[in-house]
Amino acid sequence: MRLGSGAFAASCVAIEVIGVAIFIRGFFPAPVRSSAGPEHGVETPAPEPMAGASSNWTKLPSPLFNKVVIVLIDALRDDFVFGSKGVKYMPYTTYLVEKGASHSFVAEAKPPTVTMPRIKALMTGSVPGFVDVIRNLNSPVLLEDNVIRQGKAAGKRMIFYGDETWLKLFPKHFVEYDGTTSFFVSDYIEVDNNVTRHLDKVLQRGDWDVLILHYLGLDHIGHISGPNSPLIGHKLSEMDSILMKIHTSLLSKERETLSPSLLVVCGDHGMSETGSHGASSTEEVSTPLILISSAFERKPGDVRHPKHVQQTDLAATLAIGLGVPIPKDSVGSLLFPVIEGRPMREQLRFLHLNTLQLSKLLQENIPSYEKDPGFEQFKMAERLHGNWVKLHLEENHSDILLGLGTKVLRQYLGALKTLSLSLSTQVAHYDIYSMAVGTVVVLEVLILFLLSTPHVLCRKAELDVPLLSPVFSLLFYMIFLVLSAIHVLVCTSSESSCYLCSLPWLAAGGVMVLVSVLLCAILSALIRMVIDGTLLKKRAAHPGSGWSEVDLLLLLGTVGHVLSLGASSFVEEEHQTWYFLVNTLCLALSQETCRSYFVGDDCEPQHYFQVEEQGCSDILASTLLDSTSYNTPEPVRTGKGASLSEAQGSCKWWTVLASPWLVLICCRLLRSLNQTGVQGAHRPDLSHWLTSSDHKVQLSGLAALSLIVIFMLVQKGCSPVSKAALALGLLGVFCYRAAIGIVLFPWQSDNKVISKGIIEARFVYVFVLGILFTGTKDLLKAQVIATDYKTRTIGLWEIHSGLVLLAALLLRPHNLPVLAFSLLIQTVMTKFIWKPLRHDAAEITVMHYWFGQAFFYFQGNSNNIATIDISAGFVGLDTYLEVPATFLTVFGTYVGPVLWASHLMHFLSSEASNGPALSRACFCYALIGSVPVATYIVLVTSLRYHLFIWSVFSPKLLYEGMHLLITAALCAVFTATDQTRHTRA
Repeated sequence: MRLGSGAFAASCVAIEVIGVAIFIRGFFPAPVRSSAGPEHGVETPAPEPMAGASSNWTKLPSPLFNKVVIVLIDALRDDFVFGSKGVKYMPYTTYLVEKGASHSFVAEAKPPTVTMPRIKALMTGSVPGFVDVIRNLNSPVLLEDNVIRQGKAAGKRMIFYGDETWLKLFPKHFVEYDGTTSFFVSDYIEVDNNVTRHLDKVLQRGDWDVLILHYLGLDHIGHISGPNSPLIGHKLSEMDSILMKIHTSLLSKERETLSPSLLVVCGDHGMSETGSHGASSTEEVSTPLILISSAFERKPGDVRHPKHVQQTDLAATLAIGLGVPIPKDSVGSLLFPVIEGRPMREQLRFLHLNTLQLSKLLQENIPSYEKDPGFEQFKMAERLHGNWVKLHLEENHSDILLGLGTKVLRQYLGALKTLSLSLSTQVAHYDIYSMAVGTVVVLEVLILFLLSTPHVLCRKAELDVPLLSPVFSLLFYMIFLVLSAIHVLVCTSSESSCYLCSLPWLAAGGVMVLVSVLLCAILSALIRMVIDGTLLKKRAAHPGSGWSEVDLLLLLGTVGHVLSLGASSFVEEEHQTWYFLVNTLCLALSQETCRSYFVGDDCEPQHYFQVEEQGCSDILASTLLDSTSYNTPEPVRTGKGASLSEAQGSCKWWTVLASPWLVLICCRLLRSLNQTGVQGAHRPDLSHWLTSSDHKVQLSGLAALSLIVIFMLVQKGCSPVSKAALALGLLGVFCYRAAIGIVLFPWQSDNKVISKGIIEARFVYVFVLGILFTGTKDLLKAQVIATDYKTRTIGLWEIHSGLVLLAALLLRPHNLPVLAFSLLIQTVMTKFIWKPLRHDAAEITVMHYWFGQAFFYFQGNSNNIATIDISAGFVGLDTYLEVPATFLTVFGTYVGPVLWASHLMHFLSSEASNGPALSRACFCYALIGSVPVATYIVLVTSLRYHLFIWSVFSPKLLYEGMHLLITAALCAVFTATDQTRHTRA
């Protein structure tokens, strides 16, 4: 079975994606859960402990509050309320915190700090799994026990207005509701008005018990313009007036009913300094939690500083306040200040119910629970509690009773803290079987890649995969039977649930077939290499070739980057690795250009460059004026010693010698634009300066200049129609940013009314689709006419141009220079380095990959989920559409790697006399993308109990999985574009 190396690589990466998906499904485990699911119904509450007898208190305590209102302000950071912003913009809330009848806390949210997992934590009291960050885009029904479910079972009438995520998690739980779309981040006005418009009528009515309001506007402002935007203050003032309206209404109702109500003000997560969220920085995990009620009496001079608690503590507190059972999976502890004013017997009863629930959860998840300090404290507290109840029922009101009650309280509170900590930090159950199968698939693909490398790089770009021979068919069946037996054995003996065991037998059998086929392919490749003696040959096809400094740098740099992934600090600061590698590459290329010009292989001064005719102008001007009009290139070199024609003209050689230094300068400037990572993210950079409201004019000028440079660099290789479409599209990009108020036209005032820019963005989309359609048409035409390389090259460049225009639309204005510099470096490297020095396809592919990774970080990305700019997914959309929003967000995040891969495809396809180049490039690109993924999977498996496994290594695993998926898509495009078969014909 013969396959082209490109098709072989694309198939292998697609299989690797399946392996990584299986591994991720097993690696991100189910959190600590109770064996008694919510379908078991309401359990009878445990009776009050009593020494030597049974208590007469066997029912749940009565509700503490008549009505409960929960106001969840999305992305409300703790310093927005407790800091200077709270004093300035939320005076009423500040008064309640400092002098009113309230208890204030700083609630810590566990990563990932995105909305859906945080709502789960607030309502279930459990710690959601990290993979919930993916489910956040399509929230499934919440099946775990939770406060909302318990409230409905108790007959509570609940009303909800706000983020529709709640309606997906809790369908048919609310007697009245109105959901708003949470992912349309361009809207921060109507999304909150749609919640507030219901308030007046609902507050006047008395036919409800729980009212939940989820405001999204603050979060949307953060995504658009960050936490320092003037819009933040306006939104906080709006929230303060809403809280005042709700609180005064509740107080007036209390005068009629004579029973207290509870107002809860909280955030689901915080907001990073860039306005996003999802990671574990202090700004993202610290949220305010304010409980306001007339039941919380406050004496004059009573200063209450916000205490630090866990976000999961709210579920148990709400359950006690509503008089319903605490959710079975809750790992939170009751906030004691809420019940501090109640009689001692009620306080002990509440604490006993909470510690009993935590102890049961501990017993079901930890085999050696009896040795846990928290469990021992609970048993001691329960015995003391029984003694206290006995004395209390004997009407003993002596000091002994008071002292014993205080001791029991302390014992319960200590047990609560210890149990909650034990359960929160309890390592969840990994699905080792799924992880092992996924790892085996990925490693098999990697081994197959490595074994095939000599054939691809040293021979024809075709591989012989003998999977159909009788011997290997027999071996395949034997391997398949063994794996099936292992699968049956694991699934029948495993106590914990396995993902692969839950699959239908046909799907599980397909995985076993895949593993068996890969193993047969590896064995066949090894046997063929031994028979042919390939292992003992040293590049027989190219006996004169050797390793240059650039080759060694590319190899050692790639290996060094892969090895660095085993350290958490290198993962957090991976951008520094890529910055170092591309800078070192520029220096190596500078050395190579100097040696090629001044010293030849025979140690005599020579001029080795092949540069187009041009006048004595500087490199930048020549690049801008003639960015893509290349001569038909020579075949890629087969050895480093190939002579190049002497440069003509007296000045052109300077452009070649200066080009690596120009690239180095561009990279250094880009490093100053966006600070990323962990250590330096807080440092001031050019992007913060540009995005401040005081520098809108400078941002507008820089954006306009960048768009002009982008046009000059891209237009030369396009057809006249595409040139016009590109110019109008780039103009539309600026109009879109001006419409939403980020940049200004020279004649435009700063106080202009802003809009969503829907029309302007869709105007640009029309030209993007038009350019992509034109390029695809030319490409298909070239596929029919095998010798029409000019049409094919133009078509690929127009597809590249369409992607550039789409990137210009999605990138924020301060990142447009990143796109302009990317195109400039591509042009400089093509004209003055790759062509004159005649690098081969493998080297050019690795360089493109390196620069694509570097530009991923130049853009401001990191291995932190909080740096994902989800606002890119809603450019031009007036409602949330899952597929377009996901595609735009992914493309906006991976602009760098995609555009550099697109340029690689165009550059190698223009090599008219070198058919296999694109196929080999596809293989090299797939290989260099597969090595980090395979290595990282092994590393995270060995580091799964590491302290930073969830905050550092897990987000990186998700990034690697998505990057591999994009690599698979790019390899598929490479293979579809490859015209090797037509050349051969």
